[in-house]
Amino acid sequence: MKRAKAGLFGGKWLIWAVWMVLGTIGALGAGGALGLLGTFGVPGAWGIAAAQGASNQGGSAQAVPATTFDINAGAAILVDAASGQVLYEKNADEPLPPASMAKLMTMLLVMEEIDAGRLQLDEKVTTSARAAGIGGSQVYLRQGEVFTVEDLMKAVTIHSANDAAVALAEHVAGSVEAFVDAMNARAKELGMTKTYYANPDGLPSDPGQPPTLTTARDLTIIAREVIKYEEILAWASLVQADFRTQPRTILYNTNKLIGRYAGMDGLKTGHTEEAGYCLTATAKRGDIRLISVVMKTASEEERQIQTTRLLDYGFRNFTRQVLAPAGEEVGKLKVKNGWPGAVPVVAAADLAPLVRRGTAEDITTELRLLTVKAPVEKGAAVGTLVARSAQGDLTEVPVVTAEAVKRANFFIIFLRWLKGLIVGLFT
Repeated sequence: MKRAKAGLFGGKWLIWAVWMVLGTIGALGAGGALGLLGTFGVPGAWGIAAAQGASNQGGSAQAVPATTFDINAGAAILVDAASGQVLYEKNADEPLPPASMAKLMTMLLVMEEIDAGRLQLDEKVTTSARAAGIGGSQVYLRQGEVFTVEDLMKAVTIHSANDAAVALAEHVAGSVEAFVDAMNARAKELGMTKTYYANPDGLPSDPGQPPTLTTARDLTIIAREVIKYEEILAWASLVQADFRTQPRTILYNTNKLIGRYAGMDGLKTGHTEEAGYCLTATAKRGDIRLISVVMKTASEEERQIQTTRLLDYGFRNFTRQVLAPAGEEVGKLKVKNGWPGAVPVVAAADLAPLVRRGTAEDITTELRLLTVKAPVEKGAAVGTLVARSAQGDLTEVPVVTAEAVKRANFFIIFLRWLKGLIVGLFT
């Protein structure tokens, strides 16, 4: 019987190859041998050291120290709408009743249904007995009365109408209960880990039932989603709007800062005895849009005062600094068994944190890359680029591969193995 031929990396061929490599090492030394392997496209030192965990000084900024600033509210937070970067927070993770700010999720689900093509703004909605019987802030819908989705969305957004919120919930999901299930499912998807919705309007729950609860931080998450819809901001920025002619009904904006605070175009108020006076607001000036939340303030006037102070703090003390524009190469990623062995990675979006004005605080960037194996597609998300200050992370953006990486053939993989052997012998 004839013996089978040795494979590419077996038998006499492998012994000969190792003998040749050792001879080459002896003749050239470690540096020369490594240089020779480099001519075959074998990258240096098992990866690109500068790419993994790299840190670069990005600039400096200055501001009024946050320790001298406080908001008179049970909970409060201020974030950059573009990135979610937190500029100020107070009890931001304490679960509290949001009152009508719960309607932000109702508004979002309706707009997402429209985006998906399952609902139209001009679609007719017939008021049910349940919707007509809802109390609190309302537009006094009558059973059987018909309005468009847009009419009811205006009533919810501008006037905080509970009856309109229930009518929309029933129309979208078939029942209030099914809609509430969808609200809680969406909250989970968005990472609103301390939020529970009991109804689509934010009214107190029935006795014995769990209440609607959320946090100031979770409210910024839903607000960042809601403001993606221009229609919402267009409605929320109206001081008033007509709703019906007979009897004449006018929607008055419950957010009294609209038209009074420069740049404000939303977003949602809330008030019950337990929740106090609450407001999730948003305003834009120049290239900065901020989202503020105040919860459990003592009066309508107080929520306006504290919201104004919070937004003023952001606009006066922070400026935007672009550390890495979208598409800029920010490092290289080693790809195991890839050809090439390393690939450039680029910022998927602008890394542009808000930084304090006037201080000498250094802002740096740190590249955090995943471990990946070939093949890798162009545009694959492979990590994050993080903006950091002395206090910690400020904000981050994904990084993606600038080109595709194929799987290396056996010969290249073998040469890399030999390189590792050589490095091991001389270190």
